[in-house]
Amino acid sequence: MKIVKQDTKDGIIEVIPETLDDLWHLSHIVEVSDNVSSKTTRRIQDNTGDKLRSDRGVKKTFYLGIDVESINFHLFTGKLRLTGVITRGPEDLIPLGSHHTLEVKLNTPLTIKKLKWPKWALKRLKQAIDASKKLSAIIVVIEDDTATLGLMRQFGIEYYGPVKGNISGKRILDKNRNKNIIKFYESIIDSINKFDSIQNIIIAGPGFYKNDFYDYIKDKHKDLASKSIIESTGTGGRVGIHEVLKKGTVEKLTVENRVASEMGAINGLLEEIAQNSSKVAYGLTETTNAINLGAVEKLFILDKMVATNNLGQQMDMVENMKGEVMVISSEHDGGKQLESLGGIAAILRYALS
Repeated sequence: MKIVKQDTKDGIIEVIPETLDDLWHLSHIVEVSDNVSSKTTRRIQDNTGDKLRSDRGVKKTFYLGIDVESINFHLFTGKLRLTGVITRGPEDLIPLGSHHTLEVKLNTPLTIKKLKWPKWALKRLKQAIDASKKLSAIIVVIEDDTATLGLMRQFGIEYYGPVKGNISGKRILDKNRNKNIIKFYESIIDSINKFDSIQNIIIAGPGFYKNDFYDYIKDKHKDLASKSIIESTGTGGRVGIHEVLKKGTVEKLTVENRVASEMGAINGLLEEIAQNSSKVAYGLTETTNAINLGAVEKLFILDKMVATNNLGQQMDMVENMKGEVMVISSEHDGGKQLESLGGIAAILRYALS
């Protein structure tokens, strides 16, 4: 995520989403009644002449602003759609006051205007920007005794390597072959370890070379193995890296990691409830009361409630009192469990009488 313009005095921030995670963050930052504007495409019918043209019209792209009425983010398709009343646009093409759905696009500027930017929303924006600085994944494609690395940067793929090994064929009698294989594998691992904050490692390539390397790190480098998955490709090198990208494996892993984090948090909450803990509050009334008393250590809130229940002030109160706020996606089982508790819950610093 990039911030192109920030004028919090007038309540305007313009951003450029660069990843699917950025769209997810924006689905929580944008609220009902915000005004958003971006480029959009709409089918315009040609009404010139005595009667309407028989076709469905022509698609045209232009800049459009809407007052948001509903926010829909589809987790597994990565689509963010904002629907509302048109407040700005070419009046010769579309009537102001009619409805339109903006589909927020990657690498396309989006301007968000709020009456006032709450602290939690600004913090969420900072989290998205900080996350963009991390290396979300390394793709390691292995073929024979050659490994090529693709580093997932915000601007695209940065290639590293190739890393070469001096490994003779299986049919050639070489008493040092196993030593050379280990040396090759350790060279790959040294290359991986040069980069900080790696979230995922995708080990790919044709044949069984990738599987042998994965088995080696499971035995010798469990920390790397815990971040790794195997993906098959038809070839090695940069072509193999592009095969992985086309499959959408990186985006899928990013979503899965986030879901796992949220599921773990909700499981912890449910364990507290199962133990009849008095340091838990759930439901809007009970949780809001705990927030007002400054008792909340961790606040869990369903994403749908952020946009529609005007809870920004309560979220700010928790953070101002050094509490933690976690927005939970409604698209997975953890979110559905939180929804059954009223869509909002908290772990408390102390029991309330």
